[in-house]
Amino acid sequence: MTTKRQQAVSQALNLLAPMMPLEDVLVVRALVGRPHMRSLLAEKAVWLAAVSHVRHVYTDYDALLDDGYDRDSARHFVLDDINDVLERWQCRKRVDGTEDEELLDSMVGPAFAEPLPVMPDTPTVPATGRERKRRRR
Repeated sequence: MTTKRQQAVSQALNLLAPMMPLEDVLVVRALVGRPHMRSLLAEKAVWLAAVSHVRHVYTDYDALLDDGYDRDSARHFVLDDINDVLERWQCRKRVDGTEDEELLDSMVGPAFAEPLPVMPDTPTVPATGRERKRRRR
């Protein structure tokens, strides 16, 4: 059984980046499922999670930070790399550097400090043990 939120996240992922590989979809779903992301609309949460995931996994962003660059400079240097990945995923949006970076950090950034749980894509059976009985006619 899937929730309305899970359905909205799935739809947002399909619309935003239809060619995103499954392993990346699972990570983005896990990021969107974090408690601090649940107050956002699914579309916004998916976008923020996807951009943050690409920035940390597919670019040299973290290495630039380790080398002493400030966040704004590091983001400037990886902007094209992020957009290249988004283009491969056939993403309808691109990062242009004007996004609310503080919101992005507060919503997604801390999530990379700990391992992400793998969220199953298949529906699960409720734990109540109660099943609906069919009416006999």
